[in-house]
Amino acid sequence: MLSEIGRGDVNGSMWEGRGDLADVVTSDLSRRLSTATVLFHHAVAERLGLGPADHKCLDLLYERGAMTGSELAAITGLTTGAVTGVVARLEKGGHLTREPDPRDGRKQILRPVFDASPEIAEVFGSIRDDAAGLVAGFDDHELAAIAEFISRSIDFSYRRVVIMRAEAISRAKEKDHDR
Repeated sequence: MLSEIGRGDVNGSMWEGRGDLADVVTSDLSRRLSTATVLFHHAVAERLGLGPADHKCLDLLYERGAMTGSELAAITGLTTGAVTGVVARLEKGGHLTREPDPRDGRKQILRPVFDASPEIAEVFGSIRDDAAGLVAGFDDHELAAIAEFISRSIDFSYRRVVIMRAEAISRAKEKDHDR
C-alpha cells in the first residue's frame, strides 16, 4: 500500500522516489499483471468451453468488429490455418457468422454474434460487478490517470507486438538465408 508520498510498498514491491516507483510500475507490477491476465483469460476461456486462442480471437472480433480471416491472422500472429480452425470452432458454437466478402468473393467476412451466449454475458457481468470494487476509493483525477495509463499500456503493447513480429520475421529470414 502507498504509505506516504515518495515511499511505499506496493504489493510487496518496495520503492522510494519517483524513479523507483516508475520501475515498480513498468517492470514488476506490469509483468505480474500480464501473467495474472493471461491466467485469468485462460480460466475464462475454460469456463466458457473455448480454447484461449478462440476466446481472444472472439474478443478481438467483439472489439474491432467484422473482419476477414486474413485480417484476424495478421492481428493475432496466428497462421491462416490456425485461424481457419478457430473460426470453425467459433462458428460451430454460434459465436460468429461468415459471409462472402463483397470486395473479394474468395474471402469471407467474420462477424461476431453478440448475443450468442448468455453464458458470456453472465461470466463478464459477474466479473464487471466484482471489478467495480477495484476503482472504489479513487477520486476522478486518480481514475483519469489510471485510465490514461491503461490506454497508453494498450497502445504500447500493440506497438511492441508489431516490432517483435518484424524482428521474428527478420531473424527467420536470416536463418533461412544462412542454410
